[in-house]
Amino acid sequence: MNDSVTVREVMDREFLGASESDDLHETTELLLESDDEAVLVLRGNDPVGCVTRDDILTHLLGNGETSAATIGDVMRDSLPAIEPDARLPEARDTMTSRSTSWLLVVEDGEPLGTLTASDILSTSLLEGEVTDSVEEPVQLGTTGQAATTDGTTSIAEDNFDDQGICSACGTLTQNLSSFNGQLLCADCRDV
Repeated sequence: MNDSVTVREVMDREFLGASESDDLHETTELLLESDDEAVLVLRGNDPVGCVTRDDILTHLLGNGETSAATIGDVMRDSLPAIEPDARLPEARDTMTSRSTSWLLVVEDGEPLGTLTASDILSTSLLEGEVTDSVEEPVQLGTTGQAATTDGTTSIAEDNFDDQGICSACGTLTQNLSSFNGQLLCADCRDV
């Protein structure tokens, strides 16, 4: 992972916001349509909490319905947040320590956007991405060596640093390319 990349460079500048009095059922529908990790609860422009999909499921299991519930009934007061000038390793560590897959990006108390684990993974994939050339297929021999295009061989390694997850289908693959702002595998690029 590129240790010099900041959160600001890869964060999503859009986020789903709601107020404490908003209907939980309607907000849940918006959350599902937008495919966001969480809803940021705002009081005016000030972030005061969040509601995740897990919070909604917990409420459903405990109370059985969302028809009369509001965002304020379900929200949690703690926000997993990070500054925009923080580096990606710090963001990854914050996600791990907070047991979350997203962070609110905040500067001077103002929400700027969100950062997800997928954003971090995509960034590490872009570092090794080659889009202008077509890679030759590598054929492994029985000796564990890979044939290269110049006729020499190199030892094949089980290296997962150059693998990533396709934004469209979720497949773990080594052959990702950026297309319309998403990292896509060869199958999804052909569609």
